[in-house]
Amino acid sequence: MKRVFWIVLDSVGCGGAPDAADFGDAGADTLGSCYKSGKMNVPNMEKMGLKNIDGTSFCAPISDVTGCYCRMHEKSMGKDTTVGHWEMAGMVSPRPLPTYPNGFPEEILQKLREATGREILCNLPYSGTDVIRDYGKEHVETGALIVYTSADSVLQIAAHEDVVPIEELYDICHKAREIMQGEHGVGRIIARPFEGDWPYQRTVRRHDYSLQPPRETVLDALKKEGFVNIGVGKIYDIFAGKSVMVSYPNKGNSINMERVLDVADSDFEGLCYVNLVDTDMIYGHRRDVPAYTQALCDVDVQIGQLVEKLRDDDILIVTADHGCDPGYTGSDHTREDVPCLVYGSKLKKGVNLGTRDTFADMGATIADYFGISYRGDGESFLNQIV
Repeated sequence: MKRVFWIVLDSVGCGGAPDAADFGDAGADTLGSCYKSGKMNVPNMEKMGLKNIDGTSFCAPISDVTGCYCRMHEKSMGKDTTVGHWEMAGMVSPRPLPTYPNGFPEEILQKLREATGREILCNLPYSGTDVIRDYGKEHVETGALIVYTSADSVLQIAAHEDVVPIEELYDICHKAREIMQGEHGVGRIIARPFEGDWPYQRTVRRHDYSLQPPRETVLDALKKEGFVNIGVGKIYDIFAGKSVMVSYPNKGNSINMERVLDVADSDFEGLCYVNLVDTDMIYGHRRDVPAYTQALCDVDVQIGQLVEKLRDDDILIVTADHGCDPGYTGSDHTREDVPCLVYGSKLKKGVNLGTRDTFADMGATIADYFGISYRGDGESFLNQIV
């Protein structure tokens, strides 16, 4: 019975993207910033090969590596969660999704007003924590929606749960998703609920409404061949539910990993695909190096617990979808290469897979492991590690 546990450490890039300057991110290095803090303690990922990856700023190779490892370039024209996950699942996005550095056009705002019956505040690129600080009081007083974006292809709607009940906010985002199609087809509509008194606090009841991938991914191929796809965290949202057959929504990294540990105790044949978003959503955009580093240390403990539960035919992959360097300027994602660590008791140990041209090689390798013909836009490296 074959199982793959695919863990995405959201935004944990390893620097060095050859086209980083084209995205305004020259020198960005998420893991480098964490290691420079002096507080990085991730022995389980290091044992899998994290410190042995070619060309990293924290490159201090260790011996007795138990996993296989590489760095991966992103081929898609983006640096966000949607295109990152689509690419690793086999689908490169050669054209960037639309972004709105000056806010959304009036025609979009008017459609939102008509669909929701509420006025609009902000309509600018903004940090999620700053926007509720600056517009939260006016929102609470007027009931108008806080609509904002970022450097990524997103339309985000923030609302206080006492003003706009969570189910109403979700319904508003469904309507926004229907509006934002075609030329305005942003990668994600994001519900950003917050609560309490000023200064307000965001809640974990965030919900993402993504575009469906326009082409087949490894999830579709696995489902078609009778395998199970289990999504933990934001996976269901990222793929708009497509071919995700069992879903455990995001409840924060620790609880998400507890769910994965439970899944590891169950019998299934297929993929358990996990997004751990706290590094990005809570710490990366806030440029909080100590907290970001601690979040990685905490996840590493649970990765160690998962390794102990793996069966002989299981494979564990630990990777990322983009960067969000907490030591960098600004507050947006950063264009970076990402690490890929692969472990299984029947796999070779210490294999350096070098630098891969695309995240899609992961999806191709997973398909190859399950014996299906799908390769998407990637090339399998299975024969190098078995």
